[in-house]
Amino acid sequence: MKILLTGAGGFVGSHTLAHMLKNTDHDFVVTDSFRHRGSTARLRSVFEEVKSANQRVKVVSHDLTVPIDNVTKSEFGQIQTIISMASESHVDRSILEPRKFIENNVNLILTLLEYSRQLDSLELFLQISTDEVYGPAPNGQAHKEWSTFFPSNPYSSSKAAQESICHSYWRTFGLPMVISNTMNIIGERQDIEKFVPLVISNLLNSDKTYIHGTKSGENWVSGSRYYLHARNQADALNYIINNKYKLQLRYSPTSTVLEKFNVVGEKELTNLEVVNLIGEFMNIQPIIEFTDFHSLRPGHDLRYALDGSKLKNFGWVPPVPLDQSLQRTVNWYLQNKQWLS
Repeated sequence: MKILLTGAGGFVGSHTLAHMLKNTDHDFVVTDSFRHRGSTARLRSVFEEVKSANQRVKVVSHDLTVPIDNVTKSEFGQIQTIISMASESHVDRSILEPRKFIENNVNLILTLLEYSRQLDSLELFLQISTDEVYGPAPNGQAHKEWSTFFPSNPYSSSKAAQESICHSYWRTFGLPMVISNTMNIIGERQDIEKFVPLVISNLLNSDKTYIHGTKSGENWVSGSRYYLHARNQADALNYIINNKYKLQLRYSPTSTVLEKFNVVGEKELTNLEVVNLIGEFMNIQPIIEFTDFHSLRPGHDLRYALDGSKLKNFGWVPPVPLDQSLQRTVNWYLQNKQWLS
């Protein structure tokens, strides 16, 4: 099988590439514009980690906000599976430049879908989305697949738009498609703007860590997430690809909505618990300051939660426990501090 992986220079994209190279015999065409958070350093790390990458991976730099030209199409070759992972993904930057952010994410999905319509060889279009399209989850509840969209900020609204456009191409043009929604992802080689590497940097530099929360009387209530290691996310995607023959991928008159799976970590942690765990792993006491979550970051959701029972019943089990994933991530950053600069 030949797989087109977009956003391969990104944090999750590079982990997905490494994991699938190690656990499959597929060949890959990987693309990234390297205009945003994509990094050639991540791809070099994958090529160093997996020696067969030189023979099985073709890197084609392309900006997906513009159509894929005929020369680039010929470089891609006959693609059987597309993993659509490329997207701008940082809430704060989406608030600073919402128009630019939304246009980028909408244009790139249109480019990929238009390209997909021309592929006779295509067996699966796998769209990677986020829990944030559903908005905040009330305490004690978790969003199921195809819960109502209530995006709270420009980033999450751009991902909801991507899903809606994908659904329309599945329904109108019959593209074979699955959507996955996932939680907050952690792991090695993540940008310092993200929570875990930022906390590690703060602890190393004796800086404060600000935790979003809401005040209840004299006490603060921290936000919470289901954290998932990037390799666990990659393992779930690989599982879906390997078992696609069990799914109804194309639209038929009996279809209602396209196939969708939530990819979820095994337990929920508050942001305060994550900071304290990282502090324990580093043997450093965190300096913590709570701040009102909406005043500091408008459009921020205090709690996210997805119901992962559908994918669990489909047969997938996360291979690496969260505590082990988090400790491995912390240890890696302590040995590779250049990624914290």
